[in-house]
Amino acid sequence: MSGPTPDQRMPNARLLKSRVFAFAAAIAALTGTGNVAAQDFSFGWNPRSGDIWIDTQLDDVNRYGSRYRQPFVDEMVRYYGAPRELVSTLLVERNWAPGDVYYACAIAQILGRPCRYVVDIWERDHGQGWGNVARQLGIKPGSAEFHRLKRGFVPTYDRWARPIQIDEDLYRDYPDRARKIRSRDEAKRGNEKRHADNGRGNNGNGNNGNGKASRGKKAGDKGNNGNGKARGDH
Repeated sequence: MSGPTPDQRMPNARLLKSRVFAFAAAIAALTGTGNVAAQDFSFGWNPRSGDIWIDTQLDDVNRYGSRYRQPFVDEMVRYYGAPRELVSTLLVERNWAPGDVYYACAIAQILGRPCRYVVDIWERDHGQGWGNVARQLGIKPGSAEFHRLKRGFVPTYDRWARPIQIDEDLYRDYPDRARKIRSRDEAKRGNEKRHADNGRGNNGNGNNGNGKASRGKKAGDKGNNGNGKARGDH
């Protein structure tokens, strides 16, 4: 009895390959370890919050939420009052960016409204950017509510044990961190100044000193020659 022909083996090989890819995709979705590009999100990725620091943090929230799915979901549920089913649906089925999920729930918390309320508004008006959506909801740049929104990133990052560079607007809220940042910046400026001073000394002063010494030696030689001749004439 002969074995399967090459043509008979090929469908089985293709089926096995497709199953392997499907299994890998499922694992990535469950563990949150897959790399998600901005164009893969349902709304793309362009937060336009009106604040560069917030945009930077939301971009980092994307990286964290895509890689560490379960801790991200837990944070939204435990500290922002979002239903677990809603967060999971937004991330997996509706393909929201983690940064959008975080900001929607954070704004809702400031307003005292359910996260779903801001989610529905963002789905409708996401083309305007988060800055305009927040303004329509009464959270304007420079307001106390906007400041609370910025400040909220810090405890979340602390719970994630993730480093965060606080904005100058938050220095008064976190004076110990502000002192460390100022000390580090002063030390950096001091090092840069010392390097600049050393560079000027090597390139300029040292050469000028050598040049003056050389000119002085030549002048002395001429003087000795002149004096010697005068003594010889007498």
